[in-house]
Amino acid sequence: MSALIAAFLGAVQGLTEFLPVSSSAHLLLLRELLGWDVGQFGLAFDVACHVGTLLAVIVFFRHDLLAMAGSLPRALSRSPDEAGRQVQLIALGTLPIVAVGLAFEGVIERALRVPATTVVTLSLGAVAFFAVERMARGTRDSRSLTWPATLVIGGAQAVALIPGVSRSGATIAAGMALGLSRAAAARFGFLLGIPAIVAAAWRTAMTLDAADLTGSVAMAMLVGLVVSAVVGYAVIAWFLRYLAKHPLDVFAYYRLGLAGAVLVWLLGT
Repeated sequence: MSALIAAFLGAVQGLTEFLPVSSSAHLLLLRELLGWDVGQFGLAFDVACHVGTLLAVIVFFRHDLLAMAGSLPRALSRSPDEAGRQVQLIALGTLPIVAVGLAFEGVIERALRVPATTVVTLSLGAVAFFAVERMARGTRDSRSLTWPATLVIGGAQAVALIPGVSRSGATIAAGMALGLSRAAAARFGFLLGIPAIVAAAWRTAMTLDAADLTGSVAMAMLVGLVVSAVVGYAVIAWFLRYLAKHPLDVFAYYRLGLAGAVLVWLLGT
């Protein structure tokens, strides 16, 4: 993989990780369509790009994260402050993806990481966006979340392990269905994704053989990480402003268009 391809894939990751269009679907489809052989990288390059977007969300929400870190002792009490309760909610919302990941990771990797899956998941996600946008508009923020509601959003994040679902799209749609505003649902979903990304990166890093990390491989991973971090930060800043005034419809139409294009391509091959 050349540095140029690594930068391109890193930019795609940064764009699609936080927009509700599925980064996993885009990376999968690009590799299949363009015939790029990334076998020597496997999931390691994907994780490098995810670490880049992880850095983006950590830097962007650094004040929230510092407040939560400072509230950890109070988070274990029965009467936590606002930051402590946020810690509790994120911990609770992470449980579904841990359970689903441990139980079905092999099935997802073997059977679902194929282009045909994205036709279905991209389309279903678009339908979900249209549906929540036509419900009564929510105005609440994440402070109103109950524990059952948090588990629902966490479950939506777990479903996003399937390519084409989109972590941000699933958590935003679930949050909106529960009465959160678009921006509040996106903000909570981004914070909720941090433990999942950390766990995925750590798990994959433990399987890497240091001998495989040659100079060219390491350079490509570094390029992907840096580009995805820079692009991801810019996307978060823009997307939260966008959601304050605009519906998800444009992303629903994009998902339907992409699903249609993939279907035509599959039928023609």
